[in-house]
Amino acid sequence: MRQTASRTRNFVRRAAVCLAIWAAGAAAARAQEGPYFVTYDHHMEEPGNLEIELEPTTAAPRGGNRFLSGLTEFEYGTTAWWTTELYLEGQTTRNDSTIFTGFRLENRFHVLAGEHWINPVLYVEYEDTSADKSLKEVVGFDSQDDAAQPNGDARRDIERETEAKLILSSDHMGWNVSENFIAEKNLAHEPWEFGYAFGVNRPLRLAASPLSCNWCGENWRTGVELYGGLGTADRFTLHDTSQYLAPVVAWSLPNGTTLRVSPGFGLTDNAYRFLLRLGVSFEFEGAGRKIRQLFHQEAR
Repeated sequence: MRQTASRTRNFVRRAAVCLAIWAAGAAAARAQEGPYFVTYDHHMEEPGNLEIELEPTTAAPRGGNRFLSGLTEFEYGTTAWWTTELYLEGQTTRNDSTIFTGFRLENRFHVLAGEHWINPVLYVEYEDTSADKSLKEVVGFDSQDDAAQPNGDARRDIERETEAKLILSSDHMGWNVSENFIAEKNLAHEPWEFGYAFGVNRPLRLAASPLSCNWCGENWRTGVELYGGLGTADRFTLHDTSQYLAPVVAWSLPNGTTLRVSPGFGLTDNAYRFLLRLGVSFEFEGAGRKIRQLFHQEAR
């Protein structure tokens, strides 16, 4: 028992040291996060790097209570062509309650090695959620009215879904243009739901300054996203769907932190009139190597 307790204490100490090293090393790392919130581009996490992001979203449904949802994302560069992510989700609704709403497991795969005029990426996700208000994607006939249901009722409806995306992304003269086609399937024998996302962005300045600075133009990326539902396999249409237009801004600091903001504007009756997304991400270089070293030392 004493030996087991000693090993546990050693493991906790080493984990704390490891986290401290990551935090110190974050100052030397540049976060790879772009400005998009819904659209995906072809840029993957560097192999062995870990990115942690907090992404709150707030909106108010028609005739309902304002909510604040939160995503915590752990993104790991498994290989040069494979990035995997875990999302933990929760939300709080005014005059209601605060609840944990579930998780998502996501994987993205580069189809072609190297950089091309159009870079295809395949995306596969499994999600297990209930009362979800993260608005991470918009598909089918998603509506603001879906969020008006009380949390106590909504959390009993557990949704287990698979999602696939075809991501097409291009970089040219500083511009990034990305198109996503989304197909989502509830595993409870419901029809496929479809959606899309389109994004374009560029830095304020292409040439990097020789000096380290916070406010240099190359640290800022601005752009816009357009996204929404495309109905279902039974009814492929734009009618009665939610559509959004959202400017995006990202600010990457020299210490490895990226801050993002996106005010979204609903273009159809089913969409929220206004939603606000925020994001802050931190990248830790060599996280995979440090984790392997930690467990290798523990096994001795």
